[in-house]
Parts: sequence; structure tokens; C-alpha cells
Amino acid sequence: MEERTMAEKNYPMTAEGKKKLEEELEDLKKVKRPEVINRIKIARGFGDLSENSEYTSAKDEQSVVESRISQVTEMIQYANVVDTDEVANDEVSVGKKVTVQEDDDDPEFYTIVGSAESDPDNGMISNNSPIAQALIGKHVGDAVTVQTPAGSYVLKIKTVDVA
Repeated sequence: MEERTMAEKNYPMTAEGKKKLEEELEDLKKVKRPEVINRIKIARGFGDLSENSEYTSAKDEQSVVESRISQVTEMIQYANVVDTDEVANDEVSVGKKVTVQEDDDDPEFYTIVGSAESDPDNGMISNNSPIAQALIGKHVGDAVTVQTPAGSYVLKIKTVDVA
């Protein structure tokens, strides 16, 4: 994750996305962290730490868990929960479900979410993605050009609903 200055720390997300992060943080602190600490304690009993793969593995896992705790804590601290009621009904924003269509292709459905809750396989795309960047702020009926490394294409916004 890239370093951000204090002024740049802003994590747009839905209320549901923030709730999921809070649940993950609680699990990390109350379940994962104690499990790893226990594994370290057991591995210490195996003798020489310099050649103890169980100990090394547990310490590596502890590093991953602590890093994730730090990351999730920061995302929650700087969460910018988007209130879709403050956005026009037909305007694309974080927290909205959008139906778009390219030419005569089948319609595609996306839910615009913050990067912390992105799940492209399930149609939940990050507000930082090229598609979302092109769509945010636009309205039903608008045609938008999506710029990607592979080229550009035009999408027509068919519907916008609260996710």
C-alpha cells in the first residue's frame, strides 16, 4: 500500500464496507493475534530458534497479522462513508449500482465501492478503477469514455440505483 500524507488519507466506502472492516479488525485482534502468539509460544519450546521453522513461520505470520491490523485500523480511522442520499438518484457515486452497455453488447452491472471493499469477480469495482473513474458524477443516459491501458471504449449509463 502506498504511503499517503495526512491530507491524502481518505478511504471512500459504503457503511457496509466500514462495518466489514470493523468486524475484520475485531477478528484479527481477538482471534488471529492470540492464535499466532500461542503458536510462537509453542514453537519456542522446540529448542534452538535459529533452526526452528515453526518459530520462523509463526513470526512471519505475526508480521502479516500485525501489518493487516495496522492497515485496517488506518482505513477505519480515515473512512469517508458515502451517504448516497446526498447524491442525485440518477448520479453515479460510491454506493450505487450501475447498469452500463457498450454498443449492442449485453448490459453489465457494477456496484461502485471504495477500494477496501472491491470485489471485481462479484461486480463490486473500486472507485479508483478506470470504469468507476469514468462513471462517477455522470447520470443515466450519459455516454462515457473509459480509458484503459488496452485502449478506450464508450459505455452508456442505463440505470443507477442505490446498492
